[in-house]
Order: sequence, then structure tokens, then C-alpha cells
Amino acid sequence: MFSTRTTFAARRALPAGAAALLLLLAGAGTAPAAPPRVPAAVTAAGVPGRADLDPGTVARLDAAITAVMEDADIPGVSVGLWIPGRGEYVKSFGVADRSGDAPMKTGMYSRIGSVTKTFTVTGVLQLVDRGLVALDDPISKYVDGVPGGARVTVRQLAAMRSGLYDYTSDQGFLDALRADPHRAFTPRQLLGYAFAHPPQFAPNAKWEYSNTNTVLLGLLVEKVSGKSLSAYLEERVFEPLGLDSTSLPAGSAFPDPHPQGYTTFSPGGAVVEATDWNPSWAWAAGAVISDLKDLRAWVPALVDGRLLKPATQAERLRTGPVGYPGVAYGLGIARVDGWLGHNGELPGYETIAAGLPGSGVTLVVLVNSDIDRGGSLSTRIGRAVTEIVTPEHVWTLPSPSQVGESRR
Repeated sequence: MFSTRTTFAARRALPAGAAALLLLLAGAGTAPAAPPRVPAAVTAAGVPGRADLDPGTVARLDAAITAVMEDADIPGVSVGLWIPGRGEYVKSFGVADRSGDAPMKTGMYSRIGSVTKTFTVTGVLQLVDRGLVALDDPISKYVDGVPGGARVTVRQLAAMRSGLYDYTSDQGFLDALRADPHRAFTPRQLLGYAFAHPPQFAPNAKWEYSNTNTVLLGLLVEKVSGKSLSAYLEERVFEPLGLDSTSLPAGSAFPDPHPQGYTTFSPGGAVVEATDWNPSWAWAAGAVISDLKDLRAWVPALVDGRLLKPATQAERLRTGPVGYPGVAYGLGIARVDGWLGHNGELPGYETIAAGLPGSGVTLVVLVNSDIDRGGSLSTRIGRAVTEIVTPEHVWTLPSPSQVGESRR
């Protein structure tokens, strides 16, 4: 639901990298063709990983994950589950490359879509802690040309309550991206698509996922810090936490090893590889690359506010409703039936990175496809896992229709 794909729930028309929790892109135009069936290795035997939970739980998880993969034709999945006092479950299933049946592996890099928003907003909140930015400052203080920018605050942007149009819903943008997914977009070009439309509603009138918000926050970080967003996050977020496999790349750079990513976001709706597409269109909202190991380290730091002052973390976690039971959104973070974190979806890849506050439980899911059948692929995996290990807290995000959104 929250993803760069286009929204918290899942705007399936466009690649979403950035919106992670928030939704995938919707596919504009004709319905996507059904992907060829790919056997999802029904066992993780022989794949590097670890599972030292009790054997009964491991067997149930293996069966649940492979059942979802078979039903949804998912090529490959990596799942990391860490439960203090009980053990961990770190396994990969299926294939990283359908053309050669290369196995999915837990040490592979992945594009994480809207989980990127958790990093960008953390960067903004660090500037708040340093007294360089105030949450209730108008964005016009930092970025010019924003419609009604004198009334749109930093807090509203981070909370998805600005009312600004989501550029990933603009048909011209979708057409341009679909025609040439390797092209480079600048942040200002992305905002140009958004600002060609009037605001959807008055600032703070309601909640609506918009990648435009996070692009503006990325520009704010650059303006105030005097550094590129990539350099700022490296210095202030990635490096302090030892996230040496995490980066906001320039262009389509994608370190090895990584799985091929499959999507139907193509002119004819055919299944294509999106692996080396340029994620600049998602930038601050969804272009970060990471892996299972780094996300395992990031989630606890995100949940407990390790890089922020306690008062600022408290502001971040003041979540508000999004129109779906059990789901709320704070400042660049979602609360899903007790879980805190974000999901991410963009062409070829889906991600969940979340933790249960106070328990130390961490869940990471990486999928190398965004060809959703019967709901977001990562959400289906996340639901299957949490129904077994945390039945009182089940990871479930709504489809666009359940949120009342038809566009992604």
C-alpha cells in the first residue's frame, strides 16, 4: 500500500519504488499479461540461510511461503525473521533469474522502493534535531515553486497530508517512463508533472499517499545540508549504523549479486526485466538499494529512533488514520496492526521492512517481482509469515479498491 508504485496501498500503474509501505503502481492501460509459471523451489534446501526456530514453526513457515509463491507465481523471495528469545529464520526460495534458474540467495542486493522514505524522512528529522529545520516550517522556506507552499509544512509532507498531486499518477509521466524506463529524471522534472495539477485538497485536510511529498523533502535535505541527498544519507544514516550494503545510487547502478526483477509495466503489458531500469524517477521516495542484512539492522534503529532525539522520535510515531482498519501513518513510517516500518514496490521488486516495538521482532521480505496477483506479493508473504509467528499482529495492507483509490 505504501510504495513508490504510487501509493500506500498500491497504485499499480507505475513503478513505485518509493512508496513502499504505501502502495504499488497501478498499471495504466491494458491489464497485464499473466506471467509464465515459474516453479518456486518448494524448499530452501541448499540455499545459504539459517532457521533455528523450533522445527514445527520452521516447517509451517516453509510451507506457507512456498504456497503463496506457487499461487502467485512469484519467482524468488528472501525472508528474514528475527525473534529474540526464540531464534531466527533467514531463507531464500525460488529463483533469482528465470532464464537460468539461478537460485535466490539471502546475500543479494535489492531495490527497496518506498522503504527509501524511511531513510529520507530520518534525514529530515535529524535536521530538526540540529535546529536547522522545524517540522511546522512551510516548504516554501526551502523549495520554491510549490503550489500553496507557504501553507504546506514539513510535517504535512512527511505525514502524507500535504494534498499535493502525486506525480506518479500523471499520465504524461507514466507514458514517458513506460516508453523509456532507462531515462534519467531530475527531481525538478518530477515536480513539474505534479505541479501541472492543482492540489488534491487543502493541507492537512486528510491523508493521501504522494511521492511528490518525499521528493520535496529530499530537496529540503540538499538545500539545508549543502550535500547531495545520497552523500547526506551515507554520512548521517548509512555509515553510523554500519549499513555498508545500502546506497542511494546515481542512475541505474546496481551492485552484484542481485536478482533479476520482473514486471508488466511495459508498453504491451508483457513480462519484462526491470533490473537495470533507472530508478531516478523515484529518487528520495524510492531509489535506495539494500539487502537483508542491512535492513535487519535498519529496522530496530528506525523503530527505536536510534538516530533521533526522543522527542523527535515521538513526533514521528504520532500516527494518524489512512482510512483502513489497523493501518496508520506517521512521519515517513507506517503502523500496520502493531508493526512499525514500511513496504516498498517498484517495477521488478517489492519489500517489507518492519518491527514490533518493545519486542525486538524484525521482519524483512524481499521479492523479485511486482506482478501482483490477488494482492501485493510482499504483503501476501508478510501476512503468511506473521499469521504463524505473531498471530496477534498480522501484516496486512489493503488493495487500492479497499482504500477507495482507483488510481495508483
